[in-house]
Amino acid sequence: MDWDREHALLALRLNRLMTGGATGTALIYDGPAEWSEQVANEPPATAGALKEEAERLLERAPDAYAAAQVRAMRAAAGHLDGERRPLAEYASECLGMEVRWVPEEVFEQAHDELDRALPKTRGSLEERWRAWPAAYTLDPIERLPEFAEPAVAETRARTNARIVPLPDDEVVECRLVQGVTYHGAGSYEGGHKSTIHINNDIPFNLADLLYLVAHEGHPGHIAESMLKGEKVRFMLSPSFALSEGLGLVAEEVIFPGNEARDWLNANILPKVGLEPIDADLAAVHHAKNVLWGVWGNVALMADEGRGEAELTGYLRRWALAGEEEAAAALGILRPSPMSPYIFGYFHGWELVRRWVTEPERVTAPDQPTGPERVTAPERATAHQRGTGSERVRRLITERLIPADLT
Repeated sequence: MDWDREHALLALRLNRLMTGGATGTALIYDGPAEWSEQVANEPPATAGALKEEAERLLERAPDAYAAAQVRAMRAAAGHLDGERRPLAEYASECLGMEVRWVPEEVFEQAHDELDRALPKTRGSLEERWRAWPAAYTLDPIERLPEFAEPAVAETRARTNARIVPLPDDEVVECRLVQGVTYHGAGSYEGGHKSTIHINNDIPFNLADLLYLVAHEGHPGHIAESMLKGEKVRFMLSPSFALSEGLGLVAEEVIFPGNEARDWLNANILPKVGLEPIDADLAAVHHAKNVLWGVWGNVALMADEGRGEAELTGYLRRWALAGEEEAAAALGILRPSPMSPYIFGYFHGWELVRRWVTEPERVTAPDQPTGPERVTAPERATAHQRGTGSERVRRLITERLIPADLT
């Protein structure tokens, strides 16, 4: 039997078990319809049988990339079959990279960065952080597609000019959706057509417009999906850890320094009558990326059986989350077969960002390296030297795994 077909059937059967017939998915599938129809019409497979099938496929994997994807599916099938090991170990096998506890000192440094970057208003850092999005909330949100359109055009143009040629006939729409758990999601639909879905139920901070559009669109998820053309992508996998890392570094790559802030001030905020952004937007978004590590820590704590009050308190203390945001986050972070996915954000971003900026970055011998020690000017300098464009192109167009970046 053809290896690609066996791989697709394994992914489809595993996705069926993981979602239990719910509307969510653990799989991006664009393969033959007859294969998905076959799985939909057959009795559900057992987790143990899928683990054994993954082990057989692993022995015949054609390359390291394929082996990494099957190894992730084997880990997920084992989890469904009753294997219980520490979440960090389970996540590391799924994502093909070390998953670890992030020290609170890293978050303290991110808080210091936010304190310097946010507008100098009264109140605690927590109060200023929660007031920040309110100052640039789009009302009514129904106007968002109007502003997403020029943002998509700008991110496409910069990606096309700086990183990789894009199809001239590509069409990307923005659509507001309700009743979903995500803030934004980019979906490539084939034929150079895509949609960025944005949650209508969450107030939208226009200061994050390019941050989200670059992540979900170009040079992020949509560009990657279109240019790679993969038919089967299991979401708890090494490739998705790199995808989320790329998404979080996307704005920084094509808007070095505070070019994103300047573009928003010139092209978006005047149209809605909002005051120009006077914050260091690049530093705000850098700190925001660092604070994804808080979510991973809470997932590790939840896996240890920590109580809800402790988990909520940790989110509020370190992620600067409000009460409602912390409560909503716990619904995502409680133990489940999909728990490893959350680590793709901080750990994927940390790895991708280091790989993209490392070649020309100069650090004093006694200065620690790592995301929390890199300032916005250093990021701009690294990009202006052109160090990252070729590596970002590889992330968008080649089948890479974390081991390729180390």
